[in-house]
Amino acid sequence: MSVFTDETRERAREIIARYPADRSRSALLPLLHLVQAEEGYVSPAGVAFCAEVLGLNKAQVGAVATFYTMYKRRPTGDYLVSVCTNTMCNVLGGQEVYDTLAEHLGVGHDETTADGKITLEHAECLAACDYGPVMTVNYDFFDGVDPQTARGVVDELRAGGRPMPTRGARLCTLKEMAVQLAGFADEREGAVADGGPGEPTLRGLRLAQEHGISVPGFDPNTPIRSKAEADKAAAEAKARSEAAAKPAPAPARAATGTTGNAGIGEAVPAAEAAGSTTRDVKAPDDKSPEVRAAETRQPDATTAVPDAPGTKVPVDGAPPASRDAQEAEAAGVAANAAAGDGKPAGDEAGAQKRNLKEAEAGTGAAGAGSAAASETGVQK
Repeated sequence: MSVFTDETRERAREIIARYPADRSRSALLPLLHLVQAEEGYVSPAGVAFCAEVLGLNKAQVGAVATFYTMYKRRPTGDYLVSVCTNTMCNVLGGQEVYDTLAEHLGVGHDETTADGKITLEHAECLAACDYGPVMTVNYDFFDGVDPQTARGVVDELRAGGRPMPTRGARLCTLKEMAVQLAGFADEREGAVADGGPGEPTLRGLRLAQEHGISVPGFDPNTPIRSKAEADKAAAEAKARSEAAAKPAPAPARAATGTTGNAGIGEAVPAAEAAGSTTRDVKAPDDKSPEVRAAETRQPDATTAVPDAPGTKVPVDGAPPASRDAQEAEAAGVAANAAAGDGKPAGDEAGAQKRNLKEAEAGTGAAGAGSAAASETGVQK
């Protein structure tokens, strides 16, 4: 079993700290990337590590790790070469690119070359149909490839080079990429300074600029707040929300014209002040997700309304009298004759009833049965 480094454990604690204390399980996805960054795949030891730091069992971690294709369950090369063979890229030659690389590298789908450099895989849609056929190397795009250019890319990778992707930053190894997917910056010098967007990607932006289309109130120079500033703003907003939610002091009743036991200075009940006869109920946000889901599926008069708890809720009228219901049912039966019993055409209902009665009475002797059969044949 692999022993993860102290740096990995420190990073794991940093990842878990990004989430609320009672939601630490949400850190599982970046943690799986973290262990993949150290071993090159999610090993059994990596599954056990994630389970340990999150307080889960290994089955829960394994279920997530096997669901997403980005988590590799066996050792993977330094460079994951994914060739799109879905409809659009396939029509444009994606399958030819894949077949050429498979033959050139001597590997098939999800297999790694003997030198440990390249793992080849078929890929479903890579979301770049306007650049097809495409392939990615550790999720960075090489657009409009053909068999020859694809061979050139993998040859350069095997020789120790790092060809420049069509779009995006310079290439990195799969382990380096996994660190970034875990939520940590790429620390290589100038790692994100290269590359750029493709022409089809910019087409929509240029059309918007030509026609003067923009998002109302959009300011591209809006500063991004630090975490401390964002936390402070969130706390202030929460305080304002709680202050607004506090009920205002109820007006005192006048000394004259009061009824009942209410006197001067006594508060008027909220339901009475609102003119509602329905009891107040908690807002949906105060309830568990399970209760809210159940009420959404089958609401009733006590179900809270999100923006107006305690308001009057219309109810159905009085149920029909039993006699009315019986008459309505009888009318429906009369107007909708029962479907046939599915027996072959030509069967005579009278003979069937007679035979049934004779069988129930125990008189269905062989002679009587023959007579009935004969009679039925004559009638037919």
